[in-house]
Amino acid sequence: MTDSTAPESPEDEHRRVAGVSAPDLLSEARRLDAADPLARHLDAFAEAPGVTAYLDGNSLGRPLKDLPEKAAAFIREDWGTRLIRSWDEQWMELPMVLGDRIGAIALGAAAGQTIVADSTSVLLYKMMRAGMAARPGRDEIVIEAGNFPTDRFIAAGVAKETGATLRWVEPDEITGVSAADVAAAVSNRTALVVLSHVDYRSGALADMPAITSVVHEAGALMLWDLCHSVGVVPMQLDAWAVDIAVGCTYKYLNGGPGSPAFAYLRAEHHGSITQPIHGWWSAADIFAMGPEYAPVDGIRQLLSGTPPVLSMLAMQGMLDIIEAEGVTAVRAKSVSLTDFAVRAYDELLAPLGVRLLSTRDAAHRGGHITIGHDSFQEVTKALWGEGVIPDFRFPDGIRLGLSPLSTSHEETLRGITTVRDALTA
Repeated sequence: MTDSTAPESPEDEHRRVAGVSAPDLLSEARRLDAADPLARHLDAFAEAPGVTAYLDGNSLGRPLKDLPEKAAAFIREDWGTRLIRSWDEQWMELPMVLGDRIGAIALGAAAGQTIVADSTSVLLYKMMRAGMAARPGRDEIVIEAGNFPTDRFIAAGVAKETGATLRWVEPDEITGVSAADVAAAVSNRTALVVLSHVDYRSGALADMPAITSVVHEAGALMLWDLCHSVGVVPMQLDAWAVDIAVGCTYKYLNGGPGSPAFAYLRAEHHGSITQPIHGWWSAADIFAMGPEYAPVDGIRQLLSGTPPVLSMLAMQGMLDIIEAEGVTAVRAKSVSLTDFAVRAYDELLAPLGVRLLSTRDAAHRGGHITIGHDSFQEVTKALWGEGVIPDFRFPDGIRLGLSPLSTSHEETLRGITTVRDALTA
């Protein structure tokens, strides 16, 4: 006789989870993929031999399949044939033209307020320094204690340079920073508040309009980091009265490693908020070569040096796709993917002691979820060896970055199943 009260072994549990839940989840994944209106774009991305599940699109987006030919045409024609004439013909205006496209497609921003230039770090520095200078007599920067290291490091550097003090917001690690958290931190000493729209760890989605309103009530300026939300979460920077925003283009905009960042500066601040790196590209007359710096009017004032034209190439194809589908449709697919990932977590990973480090509420979650387990640093190495590519975040988290246009539900399940298998091997 079998003792029905005997504890279930890990092997038995593995077989139970694999034998009962996984087929149901696979059927659901295939049903969701069959109904997915964006599924036709999955084949637009370059194949990655040996990769069975790419779950890191929130860190580095996949290249489009037609990029090699576009790059070859650029080198052959725009650069190779037109040579320096391309500056006059198109490249001089490209930072503004591409900025306007990002603004219209992904930011809810009218033309003339967004520019593509520099790295995220450089633009954050420029805009933090500019924001502090625009609020004389105020000597505090408010920033979340768990914000991305670059944001915190640059804020600390700017505070040191300007004699300001950092005030730290310490929100719930799962649900992220709230308007109440910010209201408790700001005062008549606050010059600038710096927050991420989507938390890079938990994926928590901040209430941008409510928090921006709280900051304005205190008389301060609001700077949003959009790196983990642009292209996957709809926003209305103009309607929500956002002052400043900075974001990268190599995640959900698929601009490639090291592709330039963008900055948004609300039109009403042009002329009163001025960036501190006075390069020739922001001069009123670039080719005057005059003895003194005189800034240009408008958004070009945020430029400093020569724009990285070649690095602006890859993102343009992804902007075409997002523009055709609309960010609202991309967001709907994102919610479907992350909801499905949470369901798969519940059935396959929660029984193995894995913790969910993201909110279950899709309305307050960005495009990724994070799961935690003490063994995940070693598990991540094993996953990469199996062709499943998430990323590890210290101390014990795996982020599942589900880029909606390049990721299917079945691919998501394949990745989560491999995590299960690595834990029960």
